[in-house]
Amino acid sequence: MKLDYLVIGHVTRDVTPTGNRVGGTVSYSGRVAQALGCQTAVLTRCQPEYEGLNTLADLTIEVVPSAYTTTFENIYGPDGRTQLIYTVADAIGPAHIPAGWTETAVVHLAPVANEVDPAIMTCFPHSLIGLTPQGWLRRWTDDHRVYARDWPAAEQYLPLADVVILSEEDLLDEAMLPRYRQLARMLIMTENVRGCTVFAGDEVRQIPAPQVPQVEPTGAGDIFAAAFLSRYAQNGRNPWQAAEFANLVAAQSVTQVGLDAKVDLIQTVTQKNYSIT
Repeated sequence: MKLDYLVIGHVTRDVTPTGNRVGGTVSYSGRVAQALGCQTAVLTRCQPEYEGLNTLADLTIEVVPSAYTTTFENIYGPDGRTQLIYTVADAIGPAHIPAGWTETAVVHLAPVANEVDPAIMTCFPHSLIGLTPQGWLRRWTDDHRVYARDWPAAEQYLPLADVVILSEEDLLDEAMLPRYRQLARMLIMTENVRGCTVFAGDEVRQIPAPQVPQVEPTGAGDIFAAAFLSRYAQNGRNPWQAAEFANLVAAQSVTQVGLDAKVDLIQTVTQKNYSIT
């Protein structure tokens, strides 16, 4: 089986006031890549009996067993978001890649809790490599609270990726963006309702997003990443067109509540307005 899109990282259990939900970049990016016509696979680690895996049942999935499932809680207050992490599944490294998966067209490294060994990207010499490094930019304390940090391995691994996608919320200080821009072959910074800025070679373009009523922004950055990487790989590697497409897809996602509803709308809208392959 030839894979078009492989996303690597932890599927998560997200604690919310209305009950637990499945989360993690692999969940949102994987489901959206599949909806956009990609033969999609997920490499993850969690408890094998974790009920959230049912959400990914239509994808090709390799679950490496772990004693724990990575579990987050986001608490929103007047001062913004407090993020807590309660349990963390074991790490994912080169030894966990199934035979036959190393020729995947697009490989998306998607850590959420510093769980992906970045050396894994060297196992895919012919693939388009995309990074969403947010999980390498997190640390946590004994009281479970998550804080931002710099990524010590950025200088070593960012230059090896084809595309690096950051959120403006990932930026620690004013120096981080120019430093990452210099290290990365292509850097994209997502900017919430404003869209994104694409840094490709010497050219910089701000690509605006469609204005839509925002109902639930959960997963929008992960959805943007899957839409950008899949479109970029399939459509002549034009970053500007891929960014416009990704903005459209992410904007559609925030008008819906829940992963299933987001995926259904994305599939309907893109099939009607775009040639996916």
